[in-house]
Amino acid sequence: MSLLVDPASIRIAPLSRAHAEDVATWRYAAPYDVYDMTDADPDELLDPVLGFHAVLAGEELIGFRSFGPDGRVPGWDYDDAALDTGGGLRPSLTGQGLGRSVIAAGLDFGRARFAPAAFRVTVASFNARARRTVESLGFEVVGSFAARRDGQPFDVLVRDEGR
Repeated sequence: MSLLVDPASIRIAPLSRAHAEDVATWRYAAPYDVYDMTDADPDELLDPVLGFHAVLAGEELIGFRSFGPDGRVPGWDYDDAALDTGGGLRPSLTGQGLGRSVIAAGLDFGRARFAPAAFRVTVASFNARARRTVESLGFEVVGSFAARRDGQPFDVLVRDEGR
């Protein structure tokens, strides 16, 4: 899908079955293939407990955001002091400077919907693009760890919502 995205058109919406089935086909080029969604079960993506939402530009699915346990990577001692948030961008749209607008829209939505004291993101340590993006949105590193499943290093960043 080749798509020009107006950052002002980005919004968060409920994840539909068609969105979940689309997301479950997403593959990324190495080294970002750790984020491939091809093992995702659309039924699980639709489970409200996991907190998945669609990121739309107009009516086009350009990404997803999650709020809650999906944003956690086994290996860190997570607590409830912050709301975990994660997400992904359609593979064909990565590296085009959309990440900041997409994450900011997700944070605005999460703040309005969940009113957390803080947000927390977990980012693969090699992913300098994502780290720069979330740091530009006010996140600060609080620690690093090795993922339990494969030893991959991750960084945990938190943004206080000033409540």
